[in-house]
Amino acid sequence: MENFTPFSGLLGGALIGLGAVMFMAFNGRIAGISGIVGGLLDADRQGISWRVSFLVGLIAAPLVYGLIAGGMPTVTIDGGMTAMTLGGLLVGFGTRLGSGCTSGHGVCGIARLSPRSITATIIFMSFGILTVSLIRHGWGI
Repeated sequence: MENFTPFSGLLGGALIGLGAVMFMAFNGRIAGISGIVGGLLDADRQGISWRVSFLVGLIAAPLVYGLIAGGMPTVTIDGGMTAMTLGGLLVGFGTRLGSGCTSGHGVCGIARLSPRSITATIIFMSFGILTVSLIRHGWGI
């Protein structure tokens, strides 16, 4: 958050929105990452090529940014590998429990005024705020 500017936030949000709209327009699907990855693990294996292409694009985009910008930003993570693994497992569990992730519900679902997505996003955000508050202030970590 040290380098946040309103312009970078606006530009990033606009690019995410544009990507979600283009994905819906050209593919007819919601750009929810958990659904895209889950489709790769599904037994019927329909649509593997576009799913793999989407995921390759997610990985390639920051690498292209790094080439253009002359390097990647420095990222510091305070938690150790155990905390990151536990966090990843909890996110995966929450994604299955909520029938989708923040990209599907938060970006695409709210834009479609879906009551289910609005509710899911409120729950995601509430528990995220609660978790950070407990860890940072309640437990003193």
